[in-house]
Amino acid sequence: MGNFETSVYNSGLWSGNEAVDGWQLRLSVHDSDIATIDYRPHEGASGRFYLGFQPRDYFENPDASEPVDLVAESERFSAWVTEVAGLAVPAEELRAFMAVEAVEEPEDTFVEDTVVRLLGRLSIPLPEWLAG
Repeated sequence: MGNFETSVYNSGLWSGNEAVDGWQLRLSVHDSDIATIDYRPHEGASGRFYLGFQPRDYFENPDASEPVDLVAESERFSAWVTEVAGLAVPAEELRAFMAVEAVEEPEDTFVEDTVVRLLGRLSIPLPEWLAG
């Protein structure tokens, strides 16, 4: 059975409490196949993309998730990374981590490996459940 975890990141720390106000990044892993990345570029705005598979492909149901504009999402996430992590990471580099539509098999067998690579590139510490 795969891993099911959700953590939120704020001010350099991870928490398992999704009710925490002011989170900047939320990471949800579903069965080690899908990671949902939600981020807040600023108050009242949010973005979302996936690692591994997009839910619409994984569940073979187009209603399982909204389509993701990877170009726009990677550009917004790149701006978020600059603001929150203080790093300049090109949108094209971030887009390489993101789940593309209709992927047959993602690069990593377990999405947690993709999460570790992404967070490492962003110099964001790992949540406790991934670090151990």
